[in-house]
Amino acid sequence: MKYNPHNYQSFAAEFILEHPVCCLMLDMGLGKTVVTLSALWELALDYFDIGKVLVIAPKRVATDTWPRELSKWEHLTGLTASLVVGNRQQREEALNRPAFLYIINRENVSWLVENFRWDFDTVVIDELSSFKSNRTERFKAMKKVRPLVHRVIGLTGTPAPNSLLDLWPEMYLLDMGQRLGRFITGYRERFFVPDKRNREIVYSYKPREGAEDAIYSLISDICISMKAVDYLDMPERIDNRIEVVMSAKEKKLYDDFCRDMVVQIGDEELDAVNAGVLSGKLLQMANGAVYGDERKVLPIHSRKLDALEDLVEAANGKPLLVAYWYKHDLARIRERFPEARCIDTSRDISDWNAGRVPLALIHPASAGHGLNLQEGGCTIVWYGLTWSLELYQQLNARLWRQGQKHTVVIHHIITKGTHDEDVMKALENKDMRQSNLIAAVRARIGG
Repeated sequence: MKYNPHNYQSFAAEFILEHPVCCLMLDMGLGKTVVTLSALWELALDYFDIGKVLVIAPKRVATDTWPRELSKWEHLTGLTASLVVGNRQQREEALNRPAFLYIINRENVSWLVENFRWDFDTVVIDELSSFKSNRTERFKAMKKVRPLVHRVIGLTGTPAPNSLLDLWPEMYLLDMGQRLGRFITGYRERFFVPDKRNREIVYSYKPREGAEDAIYSLISDICISMKAVDYLDMPERIDNRIEVVMSAKEKKLYDDFCRDMVVQIGDEELDAVNAGVLSGKLLQMANGAVYGDERKVLPIHSRKLDALEDLVEAANGKPLLVAYWYKHDLARIRERFPEARCIDTSRDISDWNAGRVPLALIHPASAGHGLNLQEGGCTIVWYGLTWSLELYQQLNARLWRQGQKHTVVIHHIITKGTHDEDVMKALENKDMRQSNLIAAVRARIGG
């Protein structure tokens, strides 16, 4: 296929060429992959400026999106790639195969660093936000080899999904601490103050006054940000809340557990040892069931299943993409709707996009990044919510993106008076913080 880049895509590719260290904070659907591949083609085959490139991505994006985009566009001919996935023997064979690009899933980064001589001069980290914790093995592995890399390209649509503290590990892998400091403790002390705490134990931090602007200013020279609504004719999006109400008996059970952190459900005693466990169990109860001892599923109500049944009936065969969070949610949905099909494999994705899956089930953590599902439908149903703004936005962007020909409707089934309402409010508040970051480094093409 012939590539006719939008102005913003040409601008972003040029930014990569001009900045050996850079981060493209491109909104979902703006084509981060083809922009990056176009720049890599020039660097490798026109400028002869780079040799071996390591592309790190979520597994499904590594195995599906990058190879597909590479074979899709005519102008990328000659930019060879080797897919470093599978068992150990398959990965080793892929690393020994001559190519310009070596595409690996992020779970194997530590294995690569520990077992092979590092000879990559360029690294692309797709979904840079997956390196937001400096405690993970993948971050520690990349930190070890970062001084050996000449070019680093970070790609993300959600740079700080939960907190500006998430930015430090991401930026460190780009500039090795030049802008935000070499140590996260120094970054934290400089820009944050304790927020929630219990005497000496600090549970969270909040930015100091003026810290946000200062952080944005420090990283703005290597980061560009673009929102899809600024550069694309995005389809209309309608967000809808469908409230369900528990019976008085069900609500009393929920409220008693919320207050006492212990409650009797039939012959089983349900307890929560701390606030974190309580939060998870309250969300499960809002969905209709909760795990007891030894992962026994304790049913509470079927209000969300009834609401989902109404949506399926109203859709009248129109495809629905249903997002679930807990395994017992999946089991109960499939029991009610035997025709429902999980989106797990490339075959599932192809069948969905071909319109052969009227009711699809998807988990945000396994399918949030990089998948193009807009051809198969335009309606998402959030059966159970997640605290992760990143996963929430990424999954919505599977349908609400460039190429979608219909209005996208996103239904949220919310159990009234429960933790569901808290999660929706938290997601909205985090989005305000991230929107500030995006706006601060937004690229002004031609300005």
